[in-house]
Amino acid sequence: MRHIEHFIGGQSVAGTSGRQSDVFDPNRGVVQARVSLASAEELDRAVANAAEAQKGWAQANPQRRARVMFEFKRLLEVHMDELAHLLSSEHGKVIADSKGDIQRGLEVIEFACGIPHLLKGEYTQGAGPGIDVYSARQALGVVAGVTPFNFPAMIPMWMFGPAIACGNAFILKPSERDPSVPVRLAELMIEAGLPPGVLNVVHGDKDIVEAILKHPTIKAVSFVGSSDIAQSVYSLGAQHGKRVQAMGGAKNHGIVLPDADLDQTVADLIGAAYGSAGERCMALPVVVPVGKETAEALREKLVTAVKGLRIGVSTDAEAHYGPVINAAHRSKIESYLQLGIDEGAELVLDGRGFSLPGHEEGFFLGPSLFDHVKPGMKTYHEEIFGPVLQIVRADTFEEALELPSKHQYGNGVAIFTRNGDAAREFADRVEVGMVGINVPIPVPVAYHSFGGWKRSGFGDLNQYGMDGVRFYTRTKTITQRWPKGGAVTDQSFVIPTMR
Repeated sequence: MRHIEHFIGGQSVAGTSGRQSDVFDPNRGVVQARVSLASAEELDRAVANAAEAQKGWAQANPQRRARVMFEFKRLLEVHMDELAHLLSSEHGKVIADSKGDIQRGLEVIEFACGIPHLLKGEYTQGAGPGIDVYSARQALGVVAGVTPFNFPAMIPMWMFGPAIACGNAFILKPSERDPSVPVRLAELMIEAGLPPGVLNVVHGDKDIVEAILKHPTIKAVSFVGSSDIAQSVYSLGAQHGKRVQAMGGAKNHGIVLPDADLDQTVADLIGAAYGSAGERCMALPVVVPVGKETAEALREKLVTAVKGLRIGVSTDAEAHYGPVINAAHRSKIESYLQLGIDEGAELVLDGRGFSLPGHEEGFFLGPSLFDHVKPGMKTYHEEIFGPVLQIVRADTFEEALELPSKHQYGNGVAIFTRNGDAAREFADRVEVGMVGINVPIPVPVAYHSFGGWKRSGFGDLNQYGMDGVRFYTRTKTITQRWPKGGAVTDQSFVIPTMR
């Protein structure tokens, strides 16, 4: 049995707590490895190691830190196939999807390569008589990230790329469900020239998350996961004086206006709803056709398209998606399907009972499609996080606009239309953090930032982009005056007003 250990000080460190967690092969439904779960004492040692390493790393000039990022980017490209297969073996997503996972993280690393420019402060000469004012962005020290199972490469890189480039040391607590890729990323960072200890990986469950949030040396915590846990993380971290950004769940809507290109829309919806078995916070699990004719035509095309989906093992190059992460998660999704029926929605296509020949024990689930879902239903209100698409019909543009705006989540939304005026109005008025116009998964590029509204995001700064730089640095502002020879008027007791 393979054992996955912590990565501290540039090397694998065996766990000492005696606690372990199973890592499954979702394609076969069997345990393939065990991962050590850290104790609070083990976290202490990892943090102490990181704090010592951070002192020298913060003193390295930004250009030297950027060179590490450049080399790490190169290594990611060299090892892309290896990383993708490793990721798929523990998560279950198909290889092409895993490569996308890595690529979107790599793009944030590319952004971090520009850290010398991004860290520049501001300078005002002559702000007052002989007085100059300037600001500097300085590293926080030791920071931490808690990442989810659904993007074991992308989201860690979203966090540790900007954090480390800014001069911090980083403690990564990846999901215990698929922890191998995060460890491999840390190994590659060392190979890229990162000093040992600047990036440490500590495995664990909720106990270690709580220990991170309470640890006095850790100055900031970034989190991605469910909204209930995100809210708890944000609250506990704030109580212990930390900066916290906590990204939560989602229920992203796709609004389809009568003038939309339905063939293109359906193709977009299929990929966005069922890709990665729906295990994406930016999945599109709700489609809102406007008008009865649009709804009927869209439903007909969706049924045909969904029936044509191919479910296969992760290494099947023809498969549209693979298994879900584990049996417990599959059961949870299936319970939502039954709940939807009980609530009165029409289950047009039922993915329960799907079995892949030769892989009957794998965690596979067929695609499901609901119609006539109502806003008051629990299945609409909550995140299902599986290969399930719900049709919620709207009679008017205003009704369609209200649905994502009033929903508890405000992560992403998309509108499909040929009407530029309607699209512009929708983008302006909808109360959601990320908007796609004829783009089904509106994840911003790396030099913008990712973040949702309402219960999809706690904290006032988004992931990556300049918000990432702001989150992982603090601003110091210096007001200076150098006295000249001769008489000096003492202004020690006067607040400078710049008059």
